[in-house]
Amino acid sequence: MTSIVVPKEYGYRKQAGLGYPKAYADSSDMSAADADRKKKMYLFNCAKRAEDNYHENHASVMAAMLISGVQYPLTTTGLSVVWMAGRLVYALGYTRTDKSKGEGRLAGSFFWFAQLGLFGLTAWTGIKMVL
Repeated sequence: MTSIVVPKEYGYRKQAGLGYPKAYADSSDMSAADADRKKKMYLFNCAKRAEDNYHENHASVMAAMLISGVQYPLTTTGLSVVWMAGRLVYALGYTRTDKSKGEGRLAGSFFWFAQLGLFGLTAWTGIKMVL
């Protein structure tokens, strides 16, 4: 069994002081906050965008993994591991405090190559099944 330990300092929403159901810290929240809280709200927004970007890609990549894994299980596994590592680096980079405007996320952009590879492999698997 695997367990995940979340550190006590984790929780961008709590640190930013934003309650549910608020999805993002908007301009009215930012204008009413002091400098320290603005930075925490900014980091919350970055973490939320990284999560939303993940969800935008997740369903199509999972479908590609299922389809391409039928014919090419090892290649699919390799591309999937690269994709997951890229998404992790992307999310961690997005919330880096030493980079402005979320530029840290660019370090994880290599996930796109794995994602395109999975889509190509899925298309090739479909072509081979039809022919």
